[in-house]
Amino acid sequence: MRKHKRKQRKLVLPDIPNKNYFSISEAALLCAVKPYVLRYWEHEFPQLNPTKRRGNRRFYQREDILIARQIRRLLYEDGFTIEGARAKLHPSLRNIDTSNMNLEKLITDLEGILQELKIQTAS
Repeated sequence: MRKHKRKQRKLVLPDIPNKNYFSISEAALLCAVKPYVLRYWEHEFPQLNPTKRRGNRRFYQREDILIARQIRRLLYEDGFTIEGARAKLHPSLRNIDTSNMNLEKLITDLEGILQELKIQTAS
């Protein structure tokens, strides 16, 4: 009897809405997993750390969604184990941190330019 490899089609995930916080059910939909999977990943991947509010309710930010999607891709599409995904994810997070710092610097620069333009138009 021959084993057939099941072809895994790459799942197209929905766009992430422009919101500050997402509930666990919204985050699960955006990552195409069940909420219990996200809760499990929180224990396995220290990088996935949603904000917890009253009653221990979880709120995911955009960065959390991006990390969860990357975990999903590594586990479900690339076939990594939890340990392998954890090792693979660690170096790539530096890129996210770097891009966030670049965006913060860009925002600061743009705010400075905006302030200068306001001063010029006021005079």
